[in-house]
This record gives sequence, structure tokens and C-alpha cells, in this order.
Amino acid sequence: MTRLLIAFLALWMGFGMAAQAQPLRLQITEGVIEPMPFAVPAFVPEDQGGGQYAEALSRVVAANLSGTGLFREVSPAAHIARITSFDAGVSYPDWRAVNAQALIVGSVAASGNNLTVKFRLFDVVSGQQMGQGLQFAGTVQDWRRMAHKVSDAVYSQITGEGGYFDSRVVFVAESGPRENRVKRLAIMDQDGQNIRTLTDGRALVIAPRVSPTGDKAVYTTYQTGSPRIALMDLRSGQAQLVGEIPGAMTFSPRFSPDGRALVFSAAMGGTTDLFRLDLGTGQMVRLTNSPAIATAPSFSPDGRFLTFESDRSGASQIYVMPANGGEAQRISFGQGRYSTPVWSPRGDLIAFTKSHAGRFHIGVMRSDGSEERLLTASFLDEGPTWAPNGRVIMFTREAQGGDPALYAVDISGRNLRRVPLSSSASDPAWGPLLP
Repeated sequence: MTRLLIAFLALWMGFGMAAQAQPLRLQITEGVIEPMPFAVPAFVPEDQGGGQYAEALSRVVAANLSGTGLFREVSPAAHIARITSFDAGVSYPDWRAVNAQALIVGSVAASGNNLTVKFRLFDVVSGQQMGQGLQFAGTVQDWRRMAHKVSDAVYSQITGEGGYFDSRVVFVAESGPRENRVKRLAIMDQDGQNIRTLTDGRALVIAPRVSPTGDKAVYTTYQTGSPRIALMDLRSGQAQLVGEIPGAMTFSPRFSPDGRALVFSAAMGGTTDLFRLDLGTGQMVRLTNSPAIATAPSFSPDGRFLTFESDRSGASQIYVMPANGGEAQRISFGQGRYSTPVWSPRGDLIAFTKSHAGRFHIGVMRSDGSEERLLTASFLDEGPTWAPNGRVIMFTREAQGGDPALYAVDISGRNLRRVPLSSSASDPAWGPLLP
């Protein structure tokens, strides 16, 4: 994908003494909050070509922000003021009259294959512009990416936290009857758009993971008849088997935070242990050596620790140990079975799958096992993956007798939504913000 040229332009000043007012800020907490009402009129076309994208850009921004559960759009049909010039002043009383607290004004110009998008964010309550205006430049094919970047900038300016809209998710696209399901590796934008298949479906693929740089993925493939680890370049689509251990089945890989190593499970001789592979040298290190199963490893963001699941206590539970091996500490002690732990990119929480009393849950806990909270409950919820900002979790949900689908929930458990896909899907793996 074309790299966007992002220019931070200090082109617009605040509005006199209003600049001294307290800036608009949405404090994110775990409690229930009232979504902030915002308005985003259709972007202003600055030339004839820009008219093709003006309305669509504003709709993507509105959908992104509304989908967080933190913001509520004021319907364009309710707008009193009309934005016809990007540089014109804002009539704050007109926007206060429709109860908008934040206003997003944008423009778009298209020349040949080049697209330029500008936006400004206004605090309607205090009557001032927030921050500086921003400009994003790229190709017309990247128009959705520019809408996502506008959304990220607005989200960050209002919440003070990083966004997650300009990111992609690798997942397993499923088709065909349940008894003969075809599973293909695929990639999409985080909102379910721009889907592209990566494998042809001739070999079963499961459990993809995305590299910290977003340009590679690892996954488990059955192309040889038994599980093996494959490493794919997401730009070229070329894949190769890695981490081969004679006589072993290898699976459940995940990248280290620097992307230079993999940690994975290998089953051989009646045991399943964790191994670490240096992708540069090919050197492999065994991290566990136990008759119990150890699988589903995940690094802490600083690379110092691993969390994983093991049945060494008699049932599947979550453990934490040093990343280079050593003594493991059990951190899950609630009722039921725990699996698929994954460390938040913020480092504060571990997400997991829990099964208890015939129900499955996606939950989070601190890295010491404290403050466990269950965010979802259904016939089958499993396989959490974190958004780049550590505020949203995507996972697979399957109703009894139904097909799998992708869902997302924020870490308060308050905003649950289905990812809009037209076909069955499972095993999401959220990648980083794109460069």
C-alpha cells in the first residue's frame, strides 16, 4: 500500500481570548459514560475531482468515531449551518443549537491520482479550534486510509490517547458447508472493508498473528498434513515454513515485540512445550520442559515476560514466566478454564478466553492475575486480539449451530459490536497502526 505523506500544518490560529478556555477533553474510564455528540458535515470539495470523495470521507470518519461508543453523531439532517468553505469561520451558535460539542470540518482535493485531505477540529462549547489543522496526502486509492487517519487524529485530540482506526486485521475467512469448511487467510481494514485473501484455501490455516511492523504474519498451516508454522510477507504474499523441528508438530506462533523472534508451541514425544526462534539466525531455544501442555504464548510489550496457557495444575490456566525461560507463576485462579492469553500493547492487562458453566467469555486481568473482569458471554467466544491502543478487543463469536463471526468490545465491556462482514470469519489478529 502506498505510504502516505503526512504533513502537520500550523496554518490556523485559535480564536482570540477563547484560546484560553479549557480544551474539550473526553476522559475514558471503565464506567458508563454519555457519548460525546459530534458533527461532521460532508467535506468541502476544493476541486471537481474532490467532489467524488467529499461525502464518503465524512461518512467513514463518522462511522469510526460512532463505533467506539464514546461518540454520538448529530445527524447531518439536523445541521443548521452549512459548511461551504474550509477556511470560513464557524458559527458556533448554530452548532450549539443542535447540541454538538465537537465539530469536524474537512476538505478534499483530487488531481490525477493524487488526493489531499485537510481537516480542523472545533470545540463548540468553548468556541475554539482544537490544536492545529492537519493535512494528509496520498493516492485516490488510499482515500479510506486518509479518513481513518482523520479519525485517529480527532480521537487522539479529544481523548488524549492513541487511535486505532488506520490499522488492519488478518483473519481466517471461512466458506462452504460446516462439514467441509474452506479456510483462507485474509486481511482487511479494522472496520471490515478492503478485504483481500492471502491464501487459496487448499490448505487449512488457523491462528494468524501480525508482526509489530505490520508487514508480516505468522500462522499455523496444514499444507504438509500436520500443523506447521508459516511466515508470510503481507506485501508480496510469499510464505515459507519456519521453526521446523524433526518429528514435531509446531503451532501457535507469535512475534516478539521487536519482530526479530517467534515464540511457539511444539508437540513431540507426548509433550507440548514452548520454543523461541530467532528469525535472523534460525537459532532455536527450548523455553519449557514439562510433561504438561504449554501453548498460546504471548510476549509482554517490553519483551521481558511471556504469558501462556498450561494444564500443569490439572486444568487449563494462565501462567507468566521470563521470556528466556524459567519458573512460571500461575495467575488465573477463578472458576473454569482459561486459555489464549494475550498481553495488551499498553502492558497493563492480559486478555483471555474463559469457559465456565457451559458459557464462554472474553475477559481481562492484571498481569499478576488481579482485577479479573469478564467482558462478554455467549455459546462460544474465543481468541482475543488487541487494538493498537489497548482499548478495544476483537474476537471470534459463534452461536449454537451458527457460523463464526468477528466481534469487538471495549475493555469496559460496554460497547459490543459485530464487525460488518458478509461471510463467516474467525481468528482475528489485529496489526499495528500503519506507517
